[in-house]
Amino acid sequence: MSLPAEFHAIAKRVNNWGRWGTSDEIGTLNLITDQVVRDAAATVRTGHRVPLALPLQQDGVQTGAIPGRLNPVHAMIQINQELFGPPGGGTVATSDDIATLGLQAGTHWDALAHASHSGKLYNGRPADTITAHAGAGFGGIDKVRHVVSRGVLLDVARARGVDRLDGGHAVTPEDLDAAEELAGTRVRAGDIVLVRTGQIQAYLAGDKHGYTYPSPGLSIRTPEWFHARDVAAVANDTLTFEIFPPESEDLWMPVHALDLVEMGMPQGQNWNLEKLSTACGQENRYAFLLSATPEPFTGATGGPVAPVAIL
Repeated sequence: MSLPAEFHAIAKRVNNWGRWGTSDEIGTLNLITDQVVRDAAATVRTGHRVPLALPLQQDGVQTGAIPGRLNPVHAMIQINQELFGPPGGGTVATSDDIATLGLQAGTHWDALAHASHSGKLYNGRPADTITAHAGAGFGGIDKVRHVVSRGVLLDVARARGVDRLDGGHAVTPEDLDAAEELAGTRVRAGDIVLVRTGQIQAYLAGDKHGYTYPSPGLSIRTPEWFHARDVAAVANDTLTFEIFPPESEDLWMPVHALDLVEMGMPQGQNWNLEKLSTACGQENRYAFLLSATPEPFTGATGGPVAPVAIL
């Protein structure tokens, strides 16, 4: 089934293939220059740190709606075990554990290899470079070596005067404009934008299924807004990132394809932005230093992250 003309028109306008060379695998993260990081560091005033990750736990956000994407399963493999030295010699004992989890199960970044359309990944690479044996041969999360930049919270829910957007709300460029006005700063090249909908409140209240569906999220019109401002990456507080169910019944997950494939812009999901919203509202400033480097799993199409906003 071919993609509709509307999708192709937007894709053409936001396409970044070849912008940083034909071998580039990190896309818009190239926009985070040394100067961008220096400017980001200058936003720190109080040193107040706000963690943005959900706990990695078996009772996580996954409900089985995405096949195979497991919540973390944690097990102990050693408990107070003396591994070295003579038996009973008073040596130090250690405890170790293991975990099995979907790499996009909790708070995470999607790698550019996470989505494809029409048989292509970002930069025009063939989608079949992803294999069962090696994973992503191009654009994997391991190519993302560091993500530190100025973060800007676009608190769409607060800008609309609500605590949480309705499940059927598609976040539009007009919503982003209103949240930018509330933030009192213009989003600029190399920024990482965090879009708050308030949807994570459902999960935090114990309603995992309500968190999953229906969900507010970014509309198909938002990639052009991010492209115009040269945003480095975008994350939000939902499971699906874009509105779900989709705006059009014949076009599922179009924002993934536009952001990751056409623009080469990483996107993040399941970020807990509630405490950050409170802190930004109290301090009346919505820009901060953001540290958000994913775990570098080789060949992975996404990776867990424990982001921290420093105000």
